[in-house]
Amino acid sequence: MQFFKDILNSSKLFDSEWYKQTYPDVVHLGMDPAEHYLKYGWKLLRDPSTEFSTKFYLKFNSDVKDAGVNPLIHYITQGANEGRVCKQASSSLFKDGIPAPVHIKKSQLDFDFESPVRTICFYLPQFHAIPENNEWWGEGFTEWSNVKPAKPQYDGHHQPHIPDELGYYNLLDINTQRQQIELAKQYGIDGFCFYFYWFAGHRLLEQPLLNYLENSDLDLPFSLCWANENWCRRWDGLESEILIAQDHSPTDDIEFIKYVAKYMRDPRYIRVDGKPLLTIYRPSLLPDAKATVERWRQWCRENGIGEIYMAYTQSFEKESPNVYGIDAAIEFPPNNSNIPNITHLIPDLCEDFTGNIYDWTELVKRSEAYSDPGYQFFRGVTPSWDNTARRKNNGTILYGSSPCQYQKWLYNAAIDTTQRISNPEERFVFVNAWNEWAEGAHLEPDQQHGFGYLEATRTALIRAQLASKSVGKYENKLAVVIHAFYLEILEEIITELQGVKNCQIKLFVTTPFDNQQSANALLQASDLDYHLLALENRGRDVLPFLKIMKFVIEEGFEYFVKVHTKRSKHREDGDKWRSDLYSKLITPLAIDNAMTIFKDQDKVGIIGPEGHIVPMNFYWGSNAENVEKLCYRMGVNLDDIRDLNFVAGTMFFARIDALKPMMSLGLTDDDFDLENGQVDGTVAHAIERIIAVSSYVVSLSLCSTSASSIELNEYEFARFG
Repeated sequence: MQFFKDILNSSKLFDSEWYKQTYPDVVHLGMDPAEHYLKYGWKLLRDPSTEFSTKFYLKFNSDVKDAGVNPLIHYITQGANEGRVCKQASSSLFKDGIPAPVHIKKSQLDFDFESPVRTICFYLPQFHAIPENNEWWGEGFTEWSNVKPAKPQYDGHHQPHIPDELGYYNLLDINTQRQQIELAKQYGIDGFCFYFYWFAGHRLLEQPLLNYLENSDLDLPFSLCWANENWCRRWDGLESEILIAQDHSPTDDIEFIKYVAKYMRDPRYIRVDGKPLLTIYRPSLLPDAKATVERWRQWCRENGIGEIYMAYTQSFEKESPNVYGIDAAIEFPPNNSNIPNITHLIPDLCEDFTGNIYDWTELVKRSEAYSDPGYQFFRGVTPSWDNTARRKNNGTILYGSSPCQYQKWLYNAAIDTTQRISNPEERFVFVNAWNEWAEGAHLEPDQQHGFGYLEATRTALIRAQLASKSVGKYENKLAVVIHAFYLEILEEIITELQGVKNCQIKLFVTTPFDNQQSANALLQASDLDYHLLALENRGRDVLPFLKIMKFVIEEGFEYFVKVHTKRSKHREDGDKWRSDLYSKLITPLAIDNAMTIFKDQDKVGIIGPEGHIVPMNFYWGSNAENVEKLCYRMGVNLDDIRDLNFVAGTMFFARIDALKPMMSLGLTDDDFDLENGQVDGTVAHAIERIIAVSSYVVSLSLCSTSASSIELNEYEFARFG
């Protein structure tokens, strides 16, 4: 006993004072802390310190558990040398469940995708001066006049919101709208829904929309939402201090539809089965909404528009659209959401704060269990919401928003929409908003998150498309992706692949510039079909893999096997390790085995070589931070992935679709370290685990090469020995 006590007491992983404070019964028993842990504590799953988790170690080391060995003694004397992990990786990004801001740079996709939903962003035109606003708010007033001076109301409060790439733009500049459209298209947005301000024929803030109409190169689809409220000094649409009022009447109904018809006739206007989509913000404010809608429909039928498709935002009401003779309702968070008020839980609030703070994360949680309202209903999401810029210290703030959680919400909304709405033309999801800067609700990039919310939008839509994708016709062809650093090993790989007869293969080979000529000679002599890409020696085998996958996708491959030639000099068993992997990945029988698994099991995304699949929690080393940041960008956190497995060594079979979420991040050379003999802690090492996460977020699984009835015989294992 004394020997083991000495081992504990000499280790920084055992803290006797902490142990006594955490477990006061030890003091009451009058036992030595080390003796207590050795005899009883570990069996009660107690921790010896904050740096070692007894429960975690036993969970992920079943051999230790089955042997009945004290886990801390095992780790100190053996486990540490074997690279075992003594506690789960802690988050460097999340605090109290809320992620710290991560600035995301602009990125470009290397593949096309077709969103399963029509993603439409509400668009505010109040970013140019007009005479009315000059009179009411001061000369030169625009939305930016409120946004710029906004002040934080508590520690960590994201105020002011400072624009990034687009700057403090003026919407009278057509080039600004061109930039907005380019960004929207680049990140998967299908259209803008412009707020339209009509007050009995008096129109406000229309010039950006008129410019849009007059410039056909502004080619993103659009529609109108009549914001039919009074304008008032409090920015809330209520009746106090009215600046300009609505004057609804049957005559005004006709004048309105006559005027907006010019927009609905535009070929870029958003339609549903050929019917122009017209949205009204608050139909309950109309004296007789059903009569108004019928007048509009009748006028359109008689004047060449034809049938129209009507929707309304559930901003202040939740009636069935049928009550108003309208076709669909649009969810409009955070309005009408009734989420918890958490003002009293926010520390360090400014003393003069008189507003309210609500839990934004509740909206994400609710999206995990959507209910069907029983009428045509379009989901809505909001990246964040905070009107401090307008209301100063009396604002309404939604706390806890992040691109990571927003991605989850949009993904859930898209999946619900594809499952609930059969007509693809009606599969709308609305985002509140593209550019509501004074309400903190904008996808446009800012200096805190960069392009984070835009990237989250695109990744959510890619994930939803892949998760809801029907299985296509199986083709027995395979891309063989090889990073050839050592050409003598490339020659060995080529020799093996020349024996593949049952499957159509093509080699996609990357190699450092210095190897290009020799590698090309080897490939030409092989008579195998190939594509060679020479690159800088950067990012191990991972960055070259990401770069050449563009060509794999362009050529229509659905499946690939990824191998590389590196010898792993830091491993004494490097050659044996590589040979074992090759025997399970590039022999004719191994390839036939994998293709059979893909054909028979359409939810398998990755096939790892048997014996090389390890738990996600195995030896995090210095990789946890990079893994967490990449997970964040795919809508998950460390807690979501702890129970996953991954393929050690980045050699595996996979469906192309399983890797698209990771590829959508648009990683470039700048994200990867220059080669300097690193054995851990780089982005390339993090991606070793992220590959499995990418498959997970599109509901595809990881299995072993032993998942099929085909078995590799001893000869196949020996050929590379």
